[in-house]
Amino acid sequence: MLTDAACKNALCPAGKTRVRLPDSGGLYLEVTPAGSKRWFAKYRFAGKEKRLALGSYPDVSLKSAREGRDDARKTRGAGTDPVQARKAEKIARRVSAAVTFEAVARECHQTKAGDWSAGHAAQWLRCCENDLFPWLGSLPLRDVSAPILLDTLRRVEARGATQLARDLREFAGQIFKYGIATGRCESNPARDLTGALKPHTVKHMAALLSPSKAGELMRGIGGYHGQPTTRVALVLSALLFQRPGNIRALEWAWIDLEGAMLTIPAASMKRTVHGKLNGRPHFVPLARQAVEALKELQPLTGRGRFVFPSLRTGLAPMSENTVNAALRGMGYSSDDMTAHGFRAMARTIIAENIPGIDPGVIEAQLAHSKGGPLGAAYDRADFMAQRKKLMQTWADYLDQLKLGAQVLAFRTA
Repeated sequence: MLTDAACKNALCPAGKTRVRLPDSGGLYLEVTPAGSKRWFAKYRFAGKEKRLALGSYPDVSLKSAREGRDDARKTRGAGTDPVQARKAEKIARRVSAAVTFEAVARECHQTKAGDWSAGHAAQWLRCCENDLFPWLGSLPLRDVSAPILLDTLRRVEARGATQLARDLREFAGQIFKYGIATGRCESNPARDLTGALKPHTVKHMAALLSPSKAGELMRGIGGYHGQPTTRVALVLSALLFQRPGNIRALEWAWIDLEGAMLTIPAASMKRTVHGKLNGRPHFVPLARQAVEALKELQPLTGRGRFVFPSLRTGLAPMSENTVNAALRGMGYSSDDMTAHGFRAMARTIIAENIPGIDPGVIEAQLAHSKGGPLGAAYDRADFMAQRKKLMQTWADYLDQLKLGAQVLAFRTA
């Protein structure tokens, strides 16, 4: 029989591919010229000689190897092939691991992420990793009940993150629906939590919503003494009222100054993956004032890709904080006005102070999706007349506000 010392000092003689050092009951240690030492147990089953791998020495000690041999004897005595039993055990462990909340969640994410935007897919997984997996990840999906899920979401609510808790409930619901479809659970406890979470109070982006305040802002922009590119970015934020990300990432290739049209590719819009790949571009008619601002900037940045390039490299657009920083420098706090607030400012003031503008045209120019044939029709190039009129009317109205004259209902032609 072997001893621990014999196992430790065992070597393969020169000229041999391996040597087997027997212990007892079919157990032996196989040693190779490279120094590898592995335990095997020989046995007979159904008239055939077989062997069961028991691991490597010294990770598996002599004592542990003997225990593994004895377990295999018991398995064989019960009428089961130890090798087949080992394979079944591995499969069972793999299947068991595949039914945990985290395993199903990651599989769900991998399946669905192709239809989501890259940002949403990353956020979805990050939120699960931070706030669901630490508490639910190791539990079998079918064992996660509504009270268990609620207790996890309550931890998020306790931090004051009420909207995140509601988002996590939605994400968990997607995981359970996927689990039902793939046979890993029978019910969706997230659905049972309707009304159980604290309400979330939406805080809208700060914006100036009165004509007088908008006039003060336009005068402030007119007197801005910072970077010329930043001043034009402020001007276009007001004139075009597009999303801040679209404004800062504007490319000269998208702009037709002669035709007074900005065409933002579908891939650059805030849309689903399908919409980015298959949707129409977003058309933004350029008022005379917008064309003049762009022509003023063209000698400075027109030879590059971006209308508002980064001051550091020029190879990327300006920082997402540039416009907000300029507003802070003009005396507007984050509670007064933000880059995103230009959209709310335009939408509110146009609707309340400029008669004759169809709300559907405003929504289309904001790139807000609208169901039905009307919404689809307004987003077609054939309906540019209404949108061109809107953009020029708004630019002229801002000029009136900038002059500080008494603001009356604006007449449209």
